[in-house]
Amino acid sequence: MTQQNTAPHGSNIGIDGQALWADLMETARFGGTPKGGVRRLTLTAEDRQVRDWFARTCEALGCTVTFDSMGNQFARRPGLDNSLPPITIGSHLDTQPTGGKYDGILGVLGGLSVLRALERSGYVTRHPIEVINWTNEEGSRFTPPMMCSGVFTGVFTEQEVLDKRDRAGKRFGDELEAIGYRGSEPCGQHPVTAYFELHIEQGPILEAEGKTIGIVTGVQGARWYEVTVKGKDAHAGSTPMPMRHDALLASARMIEAVSQVACAHAPTAVGTVGLIENRPNSNNVVPGEVFFTIDMRDPDDAVVRQMEEELYSQLPEIARRSNVEMEIVRIWDAPAVHFDPECIGMVEAAATESGYGARRIVSGPGHDAAYMARVTPTTMIFVPCADGLSHNEAESITEQDAAAGAGVLLKAILKADAAFNAG
Repeated sequence: MTQQNTAPHGSNIGIDGQALWADLMETARFGGTPKGGVRRLTLTAEDRQVRDWFARTCEALGCTVTFDSMGNQFARRPGLDNSLPPITIGSHLDTQPTGGKYDGILGVLGGLSVLRALERSGYVTRHPIEVINWTNEEGSRFTPPMMCSGVFTGVFTEQEVLDKRDRAGKRFGDELEAIGYRGSEPCGQHPVTAYFELHIEQGPILEAEGKTIGIVTGVQGARWYEVTVKGKDAHAGSTPMPMRHDALLASARMIEAVSQVACAHAPTAVGTVGLIENRPNSNNVVPGEVFFTIDMRDPDDAVVRQMEEELYSQLPEIARRSNVEMEIVRIWDAPAVHFDPECIGMVEAAATESGYGARRIVSGPGHDAAYMARVTPTTMIFVPCADGLSHNEAESITEQDAAAGAGVLLKAILKADAAFNAG
């Protein structure tokens, strides 16, 4: 560790944009797909590989890397006063089944680029600085999403998450043990001073307005549901249409209702059915059972509640008319989040000082930052992605925007280091 730089707030420190981009390209190899995306589901071999890479790379910069009982990784660079809780930067390394190269990992590698910039300059912050990789942010293998930042902040208990099972019946706790990332530190007993998260926007606003930086003021509310529709398997050739109990046909009507409910609350509300399983899924059998998920979101919690009421009214009526049975279960409730005004101001000042076009923005997707805001001052930084596309192998950002976002992150971290616990 070199001596503290005397420049005010590390004003001579800069991000190595080329190194950040090289990291993004290198890590895309872990679970890389033929279409140029990434399939790196949580607690798989690919997840273990990228975790190992992250640990090695941070240790090479002189950091200490640990992980807690839920597999959350912490890469720590010491500060001048290591009795202070760290200022943290975080996001996730897991992806969707057909994910892109930047969702989540930009925040982790942007944090790594901050550590690299500090080490290269010799600047030592007052606080320790930590970069966090949160386990299972996506929720694509084990639901709900943001699962282990949720344990960290008391939203879920450790045991209920360890007992979660994927669609193949594999238990979360067993899979965490299998990749070697079940740590001894109880999840949630890791102190923090503040939390910053860099992310691609996953929407079209910044690109459409020609802005480089999104100053994120909060996250919209979301609720997830699982729906099971039960009819009766029957022969497709010999069962008259009026005598059928077709679970798939009923589900199709319900899926249309989900869209109609969301459209009724436009332009802010959205509703999605993203997963569906049809049983027995045979050419000549009338489907007897269907399972599907619903994702409903709006910046206003009252609108989310209203949409839920409409779903709970309309879907059972569709089931009754379709001669099937239906069960709907809410599996996740994430109220709207408002980030810390002081942290927001730090990001805004950093963007202005850097000369970037910026705007305040509310996040449509959920992020680990939404849970961290419950326990520590928190905010996020967005950079544009092409056509607003994310959760897609064609997800794309520019090297310049990645570096810009990391640069604003660095400046915000240095401002936080000066402001928090100043005595």
